[in-house]
Amino acid sequence: QVQLQESGSGLVKPSQTLSLTCTVSGASITTTSYAWSWIRQPPGKGLESMVMIRADGTTYYSPSLKSRTSASRDTSKNQFSLQLSSVTPEDTAVYYCARIVVNALDAWGQGTLVTISS
Repeated sequence: QVQLQESGSGLVKPSQTLSLTCTVSGASITTTSYAWSWIRQPPGKGLESMVMIRADGTTYYSPSLKSRTSASRDTSKNQFSLQLSSVTPEDTAVYYCARIVVNALDAWGQGTLVTISS
């Protein structure tokens, strides 16, 4: 059974860069039938897709976040990562990593709260 676990700093100062890593077990991030995603949910708001990473490493960014977002992966560790630059308090959210199978999110990490505050 696939498991995803987010890790990273829970508190980031404004204007700095948020960095998170998702460690995947029970499935390979290079399996062609899977894609992987970062999603966030600000307090009191809905889910927002940030980036999708295909098994071949191709990335698709949300247009609204593309200028500040960078995704990467380490296939040797079966991990993928997210960086969001120039953060503001509006970037405070619970950040999730998830797996995509046949255009549906079928597995999620537990989520990690990242607070943007000085």
